[in-house]
Amino acid sequence: MLIAMAGLPGSGKSTIAGHIGARLRAAVVSVDPIESAILTAGIDVDQPTGLAAYLVAETIAESVLDSGQTIIVDAVNAVGAAREEWLRLAARQDVEVRFVEAVCSDPELLRTRIVARHRNHPHLDEPNWHAVEQSLDEYAEWTGPSAAVARITLDTSRPVEANVEAAVRFLTADAIRS
Repeated sequence: MLIAMAGLPGSGKSTIAGHIGARLRAAVVSVDPIESAILTAGIDVDQPTGLAAYLVAETIAESVLDSGQTIIVDAVNAVGAAREEWLRLAARQDVEVRFVEAVCSDPELLRTRIVARHRNHPHLDEPNWHAVEQSLDEYAEWTGPSAAVARITLDTSRPVEANVEAAVRFLTADAIRS
């Protein structure tokens, strides 16, 4: 299975992806460390490093799927084109794809997370609150082909473990019925 995370920076998607990966024994590939590595290699920041990171993540995900394993792709996936990239990969690999979207219904909690956030990604700036607000404006509604794919939306103002439990139930629902 291909599991694609989606959500704004600071929404908790990476935390949830890590927990789901541990529970399902699934690999997790994250776009942010890949982009950081690209920048560390000396690629100019004015180059499309974000797009390059998505393409590298797709290549890694394809390799993992080739080996018959489940993969979780941790990325913002804010627009239809990014989401549809995962649909095309799943179709090429003939695997199921499901989306796990992380949203934080408490704007003050999200802001607190953004301000306190510090990940160890050299050369990749942490988004500030203003950038996250802009991302919210650019975060596209789920329309087109990705809207028809199984998706769960988790409110990350709830406890992490409750969200992980809901996600694991969603991701394993067919396996339980079989």
